[in-house]
Amino acid sequence: MLTLVLIGLVGGFVTGISPCVLPVLPVVFMTGGVRRRPYLVVAGLAVSFSVFTLLGTLVVSALPVPQDIIRWAGLVVLVLLGVAMMFPRVQDLLERPFARIGQRRVRGERGDFVLGLALGAVYVPCAGPVLAAITVAGATHRVGAGTVALTLAFAVGTAAPLLFFALAGHRVAERVKVFRERQRRVRFVAGLVVIGLAVALTFNVTDALQRAVPDYTAGLNQALDKSGAVGALGQEQAAGLQHCAMLPSPDLANCGKAPAISGIQQWFNTPGDKPLPASALKGKVVLVDFWAYSCINCQRAIPHLNAWYKEYKKDGLVVVGVHAPEYAFEHVPANVRAGAKRLHMRYPIALDNEFTTWNSFGNDSWPAEYLIDAKGEVRHVAVGEGEYDTSERLIRQLLTAAHPGVRLPPATHVADTTPTDQDMTPETYLGSERAGSFVDGRLSGGTHRFTAPSSVPDNAFALDGTWSVGKESLTAKKDASIKLAFSADDVYLDVSGTGTITTTLDGRTTTQAVSGAPDIYTVVHGDSPTSGTLEVKLSPGLSAYSFTFG
Repeated sequence: MLTLVLIGLVGGFVTGISPCVLPVLPVVFMTGGVRRRPYLVVAGLAVSFSVFTLLGTLVVSALPVPQDIIRWAGLVVLVLLGVAMMFPRVQDLLERPFARIGQRRVRGERGDFVLGLALGAVYVPCAGPVLAAITVAGATHRVGAGTVALTLAFAVGTAAPLLFFALAGHRVAERVKVFRERQRRVRFVAGLVVIGLAVALTFNVTDALQRAVPDYTAGLNQALDKSGAVGALGQEQAAGLQHCAMLPSPDLANCGKAPAISGIQQWFNTPGDKPLPASALKGKVVLVDFWAYSCINCQRAIPHLNAWYKEYKKDGLVVVGVHAPEYAFEHVPANVRAGAKRLHMRYPIALDNEFTTWNSFGNDSWPAEYLIDAKGEVRHVAVGEGEYDTSERLIRQLLTAAHPGVRLPPATHVADTTPTDQDMTPETYLGSERAGSFVDGRLSGGTHRFTAPSSVPDNAFALDGTWSVGKESLTAKKDASIKLAFSADDVYLDVSGTGTITTTLDGRTTTQAVSGAPDIYTVVHGDSPTSGTLEVKLSPGLSAYSFTFG
């Protein structure tokens, strides 16, 4: 417990000095006129942030309200408080409900605490390891004493540097003559700053500021992650499953009780697309497969799941495909439904957009399979592609154990297309958030003109022409192309929009049409590993997300 508190304090302090707090610093700094105001604003922010981070998902999911209601409520309150700071008459109107019940006026301390509460509702710091552990605990509704202690310590650690900035503003207000003599004007400017922050947060303008400033706290967060204390908190929720995932066995194992499939936004391939009832799983052998429809590794695994479901459904096997989105476009139910149709999936599909089931299983990979026996115990975990013969053999063992004397059909025969080339290029992300193999280093957001070098290092990519760079994708503008140095049999491009992609490799050029929601297109196909530099030209308007290989 003491270790968790110390980790929480350090993690909170690191977050409080990170680039993510920059958008709220002007408001915190401008709160420094009245002696107790800095403490009240920061206290409100810390309380609000702690409650909303840990319990927000739990509370909102229990109410018939939009999932982002807390953030929008905070933005509305910020605007109201900003207007009240600018215009005394509006402030008087806001005071009346409090005056009627004999409380202090809003322009006093209570209004400052409310300002802090509103900031906490909209202030989203960098998702370091400590915050990730708190968010997972809240999202999975598994809040214990350790989680509460970590959250409170994190809030205190975050509040410390913010209080420093607020007190600095207070000292400036005390010492600078213009602040003392023109408090009304200063208050008006502070109201404008509050409203400006609300508008910037509404339209995500602050994201550009955060991207523009290098994350000078990344090294500190990595050190916290390696400490193991935060990871231990998460492992308490799915320790057995994680052990089986890290040390896979070719035989049945005892990995622990299977978590419930919960927090699902929508179901497909069930009667009436209604939630799969618990009775449909009771006494069944269940295979839970975590997948994403634009994940090429998942696409190669799904034919095996389709075959198992078709052959063994009548003998008591239930396959549930839990779709956990890797990209923003994978949150859209229509896109997932279309992707499942293209892959000929017939088994039940659960949309886990909030990663509730993903987190309760302690999962961290696409694809990943959890094989559950008829008593509800996880008996095997398979992460990634391959070893399908082992998985099917264990399925047959569990079906036989659940139904002694059952006559199972012959084992399925589906070609295993798992790549075996150890030197194959790893998945290459193109958006600014994860473009780790971009030749010029960090890829920043916005519209830019690029010039590709004459040669590209192995397993790296370069850009040419004009591109609009987003967090997850690149959108082609004028004369846009990508040069990629790769090694693989096959190269796939995840792309969306309507237009054409033109591929040139070893002097041969091919063109194919692209249309609709994001999907994977084959740009290179070979029968043996090939190394070379590929050039892909995209017509204006197309968006490219990643290259994957096979």
